[in-house]
Amino acid sequence: MIWNRIWYPIKQGILGIFRNRLFSLASVVTIAACIFVFGIFYSLVQNIEELARHAEETIGITVFFQEGTGEDEILRIAEELRGEKGVLKVDYISPEEAWENYKEKYFSENPELAAGFEGDNPLISSASLEIRLSDAAEQDRLVKEIGGMDVVRKVNHSAEVARGLASVNLLISSVSVSITVLLFVVSLLLISNTVVLSINARKDEIEIIKWIGATDAFVRTPFLVEGTVIALVGSAIPLGLLYVIYLVGIRLIRQRFGVLSSSLQFLPAGEIFRVLIPAALCMGLVIGLAGSTLSIRKHLKV
Repeated sequence: MIWNRIWYPIKQGILGIFRNRLFSLASVVTIAACIFVFGIFYSLVQNIEELARHAEETIGITVFFQEGTGEDEILRIAEELRGEKGVLKVDYISPEEAWENYKEKYFSENPELAAGFEGDNPLISSASLEIRLSDAAEQDRLVKEIGGMDVVRKVNHSAEVARGLASVNLLISSVSVSITVLLFVVSLLLISNTVVLSINARKDEIEIIKWIGATDAFVRTPFLVEGTVIALVGSAIPLGLLYVIYLVGIRLIRQRFGVLSSSLQFLPAGEIFRVLIPAALCMGLVIGLAGSTLSIRKHLKV
């Protein structure tokens, strides 16, 4: 008896899918398109963020101090900046280190020219801090904050690069959310229509089982099962397709653009799909259950 109570709504839900093959197929395809678009943009956003993280590490802020600023004061400021949001690391460049770097860059072929400065460092007042960022969007705020310090003489930074990285992330995220929301709504409407057709096809049967004592939950369950099965099938298909496309796509990009392979940092498929699979299945379940519930409340009087 218990098994029959469990099996009956499952069987009726699956039969409902086959009764309305056209709408069921349309619902599966639409959900699959929704999940596929979501997965494509999620993968793009995650990989662009990964590329941006590597690029951001090359974006730096160089801080120069007023003449006479002591090393202790500079190191104190460096320690404060390490605790700031968006800061990856802060390096102190002493006047001696700055002079060594300068000699290596400009006098490497003629070291004898630098010999004349022996014991007289021309960059004695050039102590600085080099700041690497973990979030390019924080650069403008940090530059403004650092520039307002009394002991700071000059702040060098790469404003356009930082803004470009932040803008690309924002654009892709906005487009992906907009398209996913649109397909989400279309999926809800199609599942609702599929369930409505199932309700209309089984009206006589519903009346009979209600007369013999079926509970409201028992009557509603087949339609919830129907929406859930459609949603899970519609979610599973694009996930498998996305996994293959992701692996093949990365391989092709690395083969075609081998020169850039060292700078193209792609996330492993396992790291992407560890989040994408549960997120996509949850999205599919929400679409399926929400679409079924909307139809049941509107068209099923139990």
